[in-house]
Amino acid sequence: MFTIRATRDSLADLPRLETARLSIAALRPEDAQDLRRLTDDPAITAAVDFLPAPFTVRDAEDLIRSGARGQDRFLGAWMRGSGAQDADPEPRPAAAGSGLVGVVGTHLRGPGAIEIGYWVGGAARGRGYAFEAVSAILGLLARRFPARIIVAECRPGNVASWGLLQKLGFRDTGEEGHRPGRRLLRRD
Repeated sequence: MFTIRATRDSLADLPRLETARLSIAALRPEDAQDLRRLTDDPAITAAVDFLPAPFTVRDAEDLIRSGARGQDRFLGAWMRGSGAQDADPEPRPAAAGSGLVGVVGTHLRGPGAIEIGYWVGGAARGRGYAFEAVSAILGLLARRFPARIIVAECRPGNVASWGLLQKLGFRDTGEEGHRPGRRLLRRD
């Protein structure tokens, strides 16, 4: 007799992705200072309810560690060609200038959904980096977890994010999100 065990989905081993302008990979402990520098921005901490303000290096380290169980994973989006080392399996830009332009969070929600969220640093906003990074990650998630739906939560008043999510194929479900003031969107 044998036992069949259900496989548990995990985000812990999401591979590095390359797009035309970005290298996207799971954040590592050595990225904490760059993550703090990018995220400690009132425009970001006010929009992402679980980010404290000010956002410290300790907060960055905690956020990076949160991916250890595989239920959540935060991926950094770095400018390609900003000092990455080809020999490194997950190259990172040199510390000077960082090159980190944004973060995409992926979160397993129950047995049938994956939630995504993202933020982009001030100087990089409005340049298509969020679309490029989130689009690449959505493709990966759809291939890797075909039985799961992909959802996002957004404030309807956040016109830029709402528009980006619609451009990426998300539609308003008509339901309130779990976070105050947010609506649940589902990717078609």
